[in-house]
Amino acid sequence: MTMVPDTEHAEDAALTRAAQSGDVTALGLLLERHRPGMRAVALSLLGPGPDVDDVMQDAALVALRRIGDVRDPAAVGAWLRMVVRNGSRSVLRVAGRTEPLADVPLPPTSATPEGVLDAHAMRDWIWEAVEDLSPALRLPVVLRYFSTGMTSYQQIAEACGTPVGTVRSRLHQARASLAKALEATASGAHEDVRHRTEQSWLDVRDTLAAAERGEYDKVVADRYTPGVTLLSAGRRIGGSALLVAGMEGDLSAGVRQRPANVIAGRSLVVWEMDLVNPPDAPDHCPPGVAWVMTLEGGRIGRVSLHHTPRPAPSAG
Repeated sequence: MTMVPDTEHAEDAALTRAAQSGDVTALGLLLERHRPGMRAVALSLLGPGPDVDDVMQDAALVALRRIGDVRDPAAVGAWLRMVVRNGSRSVLRVAGRTEPLADVPLPPTSATPEGVLDAHAMRDWIWEAVEDLSPALRLPVVLRYFSTGMTSYQQIAEACGTPVGTVRSRLHQARASLAKALEATASGAHEDVRHRTEQSWLDVRDTLAAAERGEYDKVVADRYTPGVTLLSAGRRIGGSALLVAGMEGDLSAGVRQRPANVIAGRSLVVWEMDLVNPPDAPDHCPPGVAWVMTLEGGRIGRVSLHHTPRPAPSAG
């Protein structure tokens, strides 16, 4: 066994314990460290699209609320991926995403939202972040994430005197704001994450440029392991030869890939791409694809492709 996994587990354990003691920056760093794996789980279940961002934002707030529940600090990565998996399954299971946090246990019913917040190790940061929200966003997010019995959309709608659709919209905005604030706590404190992400943007652009020149096979030989595995829908469909043939086939058909988002971890990289079809074949490919790549010794050992579902045909 190499020392890298042990080192990463030790770092995870230290950050988790710090977060459980009220260090919000430590929680922000944990979310940054495990973002690629968390996003990969969401993409594997939901496919590329806005649901992935919603689930990721939800997971950040669940982590904020429940980091104290983690019993094995060294295994916090698996816990975070479980949170994302539960959220993703709820999206798939419940029409309209009426209960995306159904799997999250509630605190004791004797508590109040204010009591829950005041007892929280990160109460000062949470209160400050909540107070920074507009009044219209503040009440829904407190009820949804910190109340003991007012967590359903219908109950929140009644408390706010607004339609359920408005509650969903406001919670979406509040989640995005609070998740962004959590991410900001890690800004400047984790330069290796920023560097890896910047380098990965360069890599994806270089890869696409090389493919346009007919040199994708050289990229595969240089950056991928000799036994690289290509997967689709979780099943192995080939290796380096199919990777090259697939890229060259799409380019020959006039399909182009445009990078839309990059997430880069030590052992996992996610490239989310928009697919641009030729004018004479607008339905040749789905609208997007995510490359989920596992690294082995700094080279890509597995590539799992997840395509954005095609939009449903209009009724008209």
